[in-house]
Amino acid sequence: MQHLLDTLASGIHDAKNQLFIAETLVAASEAKHQIDLGEARYAIETAAERLSRTLAAYRLMRHGAHLSIVPAIISDLCAEVALSQQKHLATAGITLKVDCLVLDEWPLDRDLLTDMLNNAVQNAGRFARQNVALSAFSEDGGVVFRVDDDGPGFEQLPPQMSTGLLVAERLAQLHVRHDRPGHLRLSNDSALGGARFELWIP
Repeated sequence: MQHLLDTLASGIHDAKNQLFIAETLVAASEAKHQIDLGEARYAIETAAERLSRTLAAYRLMRHGAHLSIVPAIISDLCAEVALSQQKHLATAGITLKVDCLVLDEWPLDRDLLTDMLNNAVQNAGRFARQNVALSAFSEDGGVVFRVDDDGPGFEQLPPQMSTGLLVAERLAQLHVRHDRPGHLRLSNDSALGGARFELWIP
């Protein structure tokens, strides 16, 4: 079984490489023909990110998985997610507001957490009417990353856990400090009136 999983992971990695080639060709066509294929590039990038999340899930779910914990500047992390998501959300008529109140460094797996937040913002954008908010703040000795939207909210609570949510929950739990694991919170308590996604990292 493990050999099969490793083979699948290798196939996913190869598919990501092919998407990179496709994105390069699209960019070349844009330059050659002076046309805007930004949405096509975004679709390719999104597919590559989904494959990355699948690989992240594979790594996290394997026995003995370890995070790559490094000190990260929280405001920079939020800014990176905003830069990645704002253009596409704007194209869909969605405004992304960022409010990061944590200016210090915090030990966490930066790459995986950034990927999870990108996924959360993308999902919020699918259901939002006009607004999505990304924020970060200190709470109970840890850092909370929150994504709110003004959509209809979760149909049921707790919601059915998608692969992305399961990985986010596992990611939070693997962050342990002073014997306290992180956790995922999902609710319809958004200040914007819709769904709320929260990751608490100790």
